[in-house]
Amino acid sequence: MISLLLSFVILILGYLVYGRIIERVFDPDDRKTPAIELEDGVDYVPMKPWKAFLVQLLNIAGTGPIFGALMGACFGPVVFLWIIFGAILGGGVHDFMVGMISERHAGQSIAELSGKYLGKQAKWIMRIFSIVLLILCGTVFVTSPAALLAALTPNGLSQSFWIVVILIYYVLATLLPIDKIIGRFYPIFGAVLIIMAVGIMYGIISGGYSIPEINFTDMHPTHLPVWPYMFITVACGAISGFHATQSPMVAKCITSERQGRTIFYGAMLTESVIALIWAAGGLAFYKNTPALFNALNNLGQSSVVHQISTGMLGGVGGILAIIGVVACPITSGDTAFRSARLILSEITHLNQKSMKNRLVITIPLLAIGALLTQLNFDVLWRYFSWSNQTLAMISLWVSTAYLLKKKDNKFLSLFTALPAAFMSAVSSTYILMAKEGFQIAQSIAYPIGVCFAACCFVFYLIQLKHSREN
Repeated sequence: MISLLLSFVILILGYLVYGRIIERVFDPDDRKTPAIELEDGVDYVPMKPWKAFLVQLLNIAGTGPIFGALMGACFGPVVFLWIIFGAILGGGVHDFMVGMISERHAGQSIAELSGKYLGKQAKWIMRIFSIVLLILCGTVFVTSPAALLAALTPNGLSQSFWIVVILIYYVLATLLPIDKIIGRFYPIFGAVLIIMAVGIMYGIISGGYSIPEINFTDMHPTHLPVWPYMFITVACGAISGFHATQSPMVAKCITSERQGRTIFYGAMLTESVIALIWAAGGLAFYKNTPALFNALNNLGQSSVVHQISTGMLGGVGGILAIIGVVACPITSGDTAFRSARLILSEITHLNQKSMKNRLVITIPLLAIGALLTQLNFDVLWRYFSWSNQTLAMISLWVSTAYLLKKKDNKFLSLFTALPAAFMSAVSSTYILMAKEGFQIAQSIAYPIGVCFAACCFVFYLIQLKHSREN
């Protein structure tokens, strides 16, 4: 367990040291936040810092750091490295910058921020991209808990029945003021997510399981290449564009800019700790990557989580697993639809204080989500994963443009430009190689992906030079 324990230490140091550096790059101050200046009792609602942290954690996590980490663990313990350094250098920076830039712009969405810093065309691309991603996310987080509920309840209560029940709940959570359901109950489920991870860690230690130490060997049973597949698969546990849609929602609720590092950067690294534990738990419980891979394929993600939890923790673990794989994805799904509503309200200029206006936007969104639940979960997840990481790439370039425009020291923009270039290579290479993409040979896709990232970075360097001269 040396690698795992060192990974925890590095994440803690990452928060204390690198998180502080990123905070200084942004330079928060004591100005009034949108939660205070624009309070409307619906979306702009002041929250206590601890509550905002747990809401942010649950919004960005759901079962992402569980499912993604387990699928990423099929590549072997090399996944630990991506979770650690992806989160510290990429994911935490991404979440913090988007959340704080949104807070500086009245809680606007990542789509509107793209328009401000990358141009009108980028705004419309991001509007469409964000809404599609959010609908995909909401749909993914309907089907997985519905499947588990159908397996645990009498035969008359089918998966379709539970899909309808979850969608009805989504209507309420999307429409009602953020402090009525999300603010009250999500901190509890956020705590459950943490307790589940702590329980699995206890199960690993008390059960005498062994965890392989970090090595660079690709252990995927189907020989799927680590680059770029592992970097797309893990998603939420390391860096996730979905978080760029959630941070602006919590940015409407923080009461001081100085809370940003804890709420945004801290929630991301907490999610990474959870991902590390589940990746380790999957490798430990199934003993090797082929067995884990077969279990995920034959049983499904939800059942694997249930099997690991009950196997390590008995009945208590089973209860926690049910709460986790049912409540946690549902609570990410509803905030996905809520974020989509807010983006559409920015496009239509419909005042969201009016219940009628909220209904006009919400009902069509959920109707589309209901139709998409009929598609295969694995197909949905693959498209969600790629669009997720592509949105992260764009969000980091938006943050880079912000720093170039707002900071006297233009070189500070390197803190976001470097991970943006890295994610540009990941996202482009994946869509070139993947089955749901262009299916181009690895020998061709690799150099094209690298060239695309290099072109992005060269364009950035040109903008950096112009910014310094002006």
